[in-house]
Amino acid sequence: MSRKLFGTDGVRGTANSHPMTAEMALKLGAAAGRYFRTDGRNGHRVVIGKDTRLSGYMIENALTAGLTSTGMNVLLLGPVPTPAVGYLTRSMRADLGIMISASHNPHHDNGIKFFGPDGFKLSDEAEIEIERILGAEIELSSPENIGRAKRIDDGLGRYVEYAKTTFPARGALSGLKVVVDCANGAAYKAAPEVLWELGADVVPVGVAPNGFNINEKCGSTHVETAAEAVVAHGADLGIALDGDADRVMILDETGAVADGDQIMALFAARWAEAQKLKGGALVATVMSNLGLERFLTGRGLRLERTAVGDRYVVERMREGGYNLGGEQSGHIVMTDYATTGDGLIAGLQFLAAMAETGRRASELVHQFPSVPQLLKNVRYGAGKEPLSAPTVKDAITGAEARLNGTGRLLIRKSGTEPLIRVMAECEDEALLAEVVSDIVAAVEAAV
Repeated sequence: MSRKLFGTDGVRGTANSHPMTAEMALKLGAAAGRYFRTDGRNGHRVVIGKDTRLSGYMIENALTAGLTSTGMNVLLLGPVPTPAVGYLTRSMRADLGIMISASHNPHHDNGIKFFGPDGFKLSDEAEIEIERILGAEIELSSPENIGRAKRIDDGLGRYVEYAKTTFPARGALSGLKVVVDCANGAAYKAAPEVLWELGADVVPVGVAPNGFNINEKCGSTHVETAAEAVVAHGADLGIALDGDADRVMILDETGAVADGDQIMALFAARWAEAQKLKGGALVATVMSNLGLERFLTGRGLRLERTAVGDRYVVERMREGGYNLGGEQSGHIVMTDYATTGDGLIAGLQFLAAMAETGRRASELVHQFPSVPQLLKNVRYGAGKEPLSAPTVKDAITGAEARLNGTGRLLIRKSGTEPLIRVMAECEDEALLAEVVSDIVAAVEAAV
């Protein structure tokens, strides 16, 4: 059985449209509750966090109804970063953690991510079983075993205090001016507070959520906003998070951006030198730049590639015993500190590198020369399968022949949006532009 509801990062869609409706959220809650409450005992608990989207209220209430109907006790955290849910699921001995967020997507989308009792995202097998339960008649609890729900006021504070413990030198940020762009999302309280309490002079951006402005011209997907603030305020560093704060982009004092590949390269090199990098390897996806692989190879380190999606990075890390991984898009997974990507803690680790080396951000953000890479997205309608079209297949075959071992080609469906992602790498930038343009034109004609 394959997954129908779950994508690469939980269930996601447009709010009030299938599958992101109150009805489906209620059913998902009940199915997840039945999956985790198999022994009939009371005392099972689930923590629920959310970002700042208006639809979060609707989905939170529907999930709570479904979960309590199967006997789960629900602890509502309110707006907190996704990694906070992973952390609190484990620290509060919950059976299940749920984050209501569509991450970097616009406000009209939303999503539901599930975490197991160990704080890690659920496996494919667990999600398939939840879908199976959802498709059958769900056994509800008896009236005396219906669960309870209550709000937890100190959940955010617990995460803030934990995040501070991951920074190695308390007070070392004194004198540093840091811009933090919270994307009007889940970290709008936590991130500025952590940085300020660690001693930084904080310039907060994207900290006025209104239910509609999450990720809107701000955050890690619109770094120009943070870049402008860094330059305008003469800041030493910029930290740009996405809507649920599991992604980060770092900006130096000039506004130049380090993506996930450059951040991972810095951490891998430093950790290897300190003999902290487990297994002599970094885990990243097929989207990571070839330049990263060359950088690691030159230092006697390996790059382990996975399918796209931070969940697959984490699975490979756990299988191989590795402690550093991530995605070019800014998911930085450090299992010594967190069970999922944590943009804030990654930002703290970059600041630690600045503090410990005495170097400016501009001396750290560019670790390797990137191989020219071009990524274009093509949106397609419901029911369309453009990658199955003969014309698209021919275009891909032709592009591969033209690259002929001089570059890399990756064409895939997005796991979170109705997009075909066309990515290529090649030292010859003119050829790169041509092969991507040809494939994009074929895909557009097929949709």
